[in-house]
Parts: sequence; C-alpha cells; structure tokens
Amino acid sequence: MFLLAYVVKNMITSRVRNHFGKVPETLIFTMHALPPASLHVQPKPQPFNMTNSIRLYASCILLLFASAAYSQSTYNNDVKQAAITLYNSFSTMQKRASGLNFEDTSRLKWNNLPVGLRARVGTSIGNMSDDQRKLLHRVLSVSLSSQGYLKATSIMHLDDLLNRYYDSLFYKKEINDSLYGFMRSLLWAHKNYFFAFFGQPTDANWGYKLEGHHLSINFTFVNDKLSVTPFFIGTDPAEYPNTEYAGWRVLGQEEDLGIKLINSLSPALQKKATMSRDVPQDIITAAESGRRLVDNWGLLGSEMNTAQKGLLQYIIREFVFNMEYDKAVIEYDKILKAGIDKIYFGWIGEYEEKKPHYYVLNGTTFIIEFDNNGGPRRAANHIHAIWREKGNEYGEDVLKKHYLAEKH
Repeated sequence: MFLLAYVVKNMITSRVRNHFGKVPETLIFTMHALPPASLHVQPKPQPFNMTNSIRLYASCILLLFASAAYSQSTYNNDVKQAAITLYNSFSTMQKRASGLNFEDTSRLKWNNLPVGLRARVGTSIGNMSDDQRKLLHRVLSVSLSSQGYLKATSIMHLDDLLNRYYDSLFYKKEINDSLYGFMRSLLWAHKNYFFAFFGQPTDANWGYKLEGHHLSINFTFVNDKLSVTPFFIGTDPAEYPNTEYAGWRVLGQEEDLGIKLINSLSPALQKKATMSRDVPQDIITAAESGRRLVDNWGLLGSEMNTAQKGLLQYIIREFVFNMEYDKAVIEYDKILKAGIDKIYFGWIGEYEEKKPHYYVLNGTTFIIEFDNNGGPRRAANHIHAIWREKGNEYGEDVLKKHYLAEKH
C-alpha cells in the first residue's frame, strides 16, 4: 500500500507538472500526507498519453477526496466514541450539571476570564474522579493533535503555577495582603476547568465545550459535519520567569512567527501593514467586547514575496494544526482554496518581543488574532490568541443548512 501511494504520488506530480507547468498548491499539500515508500522503487517509464494522463489525474483526485471523506468520518467517530465513554461515566448529578440541551444559549458563548470572575457551565475537573479525568484526556487527545493537546494541557497547568508564583511573592513580602487576596479570589487552578456536553454524543446534533482561564475549546457536530471554532488559547505569563519552569513559553511559536513576518517586510510594506494606534489590551473580538472585525486593513498576501507568504502560512498552520491531522488538513485546505493572496496581515505595536504588539490575519473564511499586551506594567508577558471561522462558529453554517433541509 505504501509503495502504491508512493508511485501514484510521483506519477501525479510528474505528469501534472509536465502538462500544466506546476502542481496546484492544494494537491501538493494533500499529496504530502501520503506515506513514503519503505522501498525506493521507481515505476517503469511509460510513453506519454494525454488522455490516459488526464484520466489518471482525475481518478487520483477522486481517490484523494474519498480518502479525505473517510478520514473525516473516522475522526468524527473516534471523538464521538471517546465522548460517549466519558458521558456514560458521569453520575446523575454530574449529568445534571454538564448534560445541557443542544439549544442551550451557553453553547454559543465563550470566555477566557478566570472562574473567579466568570462562572462556567459543566462539571469541573476538580469534581471528576481520576478515572473520569483519564477519559476526559482521551476526548482531548483524540480531538486535538499532539501539538494542540500539549498546548491545552499546558495552559491548564500554568494556572497552578500562577498560584505558586504569587504564593512565593507573598511569602517574600513583595506583594501585600490585599493584592494576594485578590489573586487567590480569581480561583486559578487546573481543577477549575469545566467540561460540558450540549446534547448527548449519541445524538445527531451535539457538541462539547472545555473552558476555563485562557482556554475555550468548542466542538459542534451536525450529523457528519464538524465545527471546531471558536478556539481560544492564552498564557499568563507568556514566558515563565523563574524556578525549574524559567523560560517556558507555551505559545512561543505564535509570537515568534508573527515577529518574523513583520520584520521580513520592507519598511514600506511594514508601514502598510501597521496601524498607528495604541496596542489593544485584548484581542479585538474578545468574548465580552461585542466587536467584530468588519474592515479589511493591513498588507495583502498578494503583496508579499514567496518567503513572506511562507511565514504567513506557517502562522495559519500553527493555529489550525492544533486540531487532529485529518481535521486540520480539511480546514487548512479551505483556507488555501479561498486564497492566500486574499489574506490581510495587520500589525499594531512594536516589532519585537517583550514589547506590546498585536497582529491579525483576516482571510475570506477565517480570522486569527494574537495580542501580547498584558502582565504587570504592560510588560508584554500575557498572551491572548484565537482562531475563528467566519460564518460557521459553533456550526452556524451547517446548522442553517440542516434546518433548511429538515424544514424545522
């Protein structure tokens, strides 16, 4: 099977390039997913036949689409089965707290504030048994890639480290009783992340939310369709300052890639990408801001060179590939098809780390925002970031089509 995939991949690449001058970008990306051959066996050269080449190309494209559909179906089912096991493990009381109706309005709301400031629906990790916590991690690990899973769990762990950090400041008398009491009242803790079901995972329409301080994961299933946004991640601190965790940057790539891209631009293009205003204290489309990005501003992808477009795509992949691979490929392919040239890259603030800065990628089908303007004295050590799908958050678009088809 691996050998067949290798041969098909190389035959498609060679013939399409010879025929059309290049291989379409979406096809290149899809073919990269094919496994390498364990033996490097080259196919016997065949005389060129245009009709057969087109037929082969069309057949392989259909095969790739069928494979993608199968992978999506398998992925959806894997998430569903893990969710069913977790749901069935809940007690009657836990189901009352975390088993909400699909139509419940809390499904359509997200927040990144600590639980001490904003209560959450669902059952907290602290109120789960060890076996249930293990099942929760199975849901996460099947839903997210290893990259996304490690980011999500690291963000939760950072809450425990925040408590340790402020405990040490208090014991060293570097903060007073009043400030220490306020920090403790925010209820930072790994145990204070909440998991909620909306509908049951055996239903046609259902979803789940895992949410707490600096984390909001929202999965919505409508029959065989799946929406995975909004997907919010944040860190405080962006770089941990001391102890054995000194230098730990959970969202370092998101920051570094943005800084690399803005610094790769010429002064003229930097000026075009940058808005002259104060760096926002949060992402513009923050949970409670009531604001949306309706205006396109910044530098278009079409104005970037090949290397700069590459950095732009690295940023997109850093967010999208927090999802498990099969789902990430589908979402990334949507962005490619909509056009890298049509994406606006906008910047506010300084062009270096440890100074306040913000960037946005505003595409035809998605928005990515990144803001680092938090921490004591605006030290740029507190990150908020989000990936949003335009028109389909919480499954909005697929639900609309579903209700129209069913005439609800």
